[in-house]
Amino acid sequence: MNVTHEIQLLVQEINRLGSKNADGQTSVKFGVLFNDDQCANIFEALVGTLKAAKKKKVVNFQGELLLQGVHDNVDIILLQE
Repeated sequence: MNVTHEIQLLVQEINRLGSKNADGQTSVKFGVLFNDDQCANIFEALVGTLKAAKKKKVVNFQGELLLQGVHDNVDIILLQE
């Protein structure tokens, strides 16, 4: 699967699982995304897709790399739909 397509799928999943924050942006906790069955079936490497999406300024989150368990409460903010 190509990166652009994976990022598009990620945007759809963030919209499905997330909610609007105070700034009107859609955000979702990493743990919610990571533990969702549908996301697990779509993404072989969720962390890699998130990193690529951050590099392309589609999403933003605190830190460089997110790890399951440790970073479950980190907000992933959708910057572009």
